Amino acid sequence: MKVARLYSFDDIKVEEIPVPEPGPGEALMRVRASGICTGDVMPWYIEKKAPLVLGHEPAGEIVKVGMGVDSFKPGDRVFVHHHAPCLGCRFCKRGDYVQCPEWKQMGISPGGIAEYVLVHELTLRNDTLKIPDSLSFEDATLVEPTACVVKSFKRSRIKEGDTVLVIGLGVMGILHVMLARHYGAGYVVGADRVPFRLSMAKRLGADQAIDVSKNTLSDAIMDITGGRGADVVVVGPNSVEAMREGLEAVSAGGTVVFFTPARPHEALTIDPNRLYFKDITITTSYSCGPDDTQEALSLIEKGLVRAVDVVTHRFSIDSTAKAYRLVATAGESLKVLIIF
Repeated sequence: MKVARLYSFDDIKVEEIPVPEPGPGEALMRVRASGICTGDVMPWYIEKKAPLVLGHEPAGEIVKVGMGVDSFKPGDRVFVHHHAPCLGCRFCKRGDYVQCPEWKQMGISPGGIAEYVLVHELTLRNDTLKIPDSLSFEDATLVEPTACVVKSFKRSRIKEGDTVLVIGLGVMGILHVMLARHYGAGYVVGADRVPFRLSMAKRLGADQAIDVSKNTLSDAIMDITGGRGADVVVVGPNSVEAMREGLEAVSAGGTVVFFTPARPHEALTIDPNRLYFKDITITTSYSCGPDDTQEALSLIEKGLVRAVDVVTHRFSIDSTAKAYRLVATAGESLKVLIIF
């Protein structure tokens, strides 16, 4: 079978490896579509894992199951999360699934951009979902990224009528824009410097879009809100500068969500008294758990998120390197898929 393996940021090869055989409790999935995550085009983040088979957003159909598997059968159309928690440890009991030691292990092999994927036992049991007949495989590739946004809004403490500012309007920022009103936002503002993304944000739910190449973000959001600032600020770019801008744009009593890690060795200096006296909350939102993927699938089934709205490019596995470069340029693309 074909797989797309990354050796370095500029070296991705399509290789042939044997099709894996499912063991007890496992299943083999034929991949029909797989997304390229924007997190995978951060060189410092992905290269430390190299060499690896790219991709962790696959959807497809079960073709074989191992001994003892009775919850899935060949022909089932499924979304598979690449991480799954044990559901029994102290972290899982608190709902902190991403801190579970089992969750930190890869739940699929060799990776999502492969013709076939082996679904490990824990993942098959705790975070593999059947795709409703109304949804396509392309829709199902959006479950994991949408679930990350679901978790982000849960952690944001958003309240009915809040003004939400989303900094960075790549596909994850756009998904925040699309779902903000579902979680209570009264007014939604996006911020970016790419004209294509700014126009897409306005088309898909933003009331206003700030071009940060022409405007100072904090000044612009203060003008929009009458000097108050945004109640919830979601910071998408992986930089301390963006985090600092988010803190300058938030209102008293508001929350700033760091949705992406900063680059290595960057340090954020803050005035703790400003946080204290204005009751500003900083929170992080890292990945997602099985409750988030289930909610995400429900939102996609309801039509709040669909592939037709956010998928801009499709490539074959043989063109994975080209697709990867397109995502990395952060230009006129949103969701990029590998189609099998």
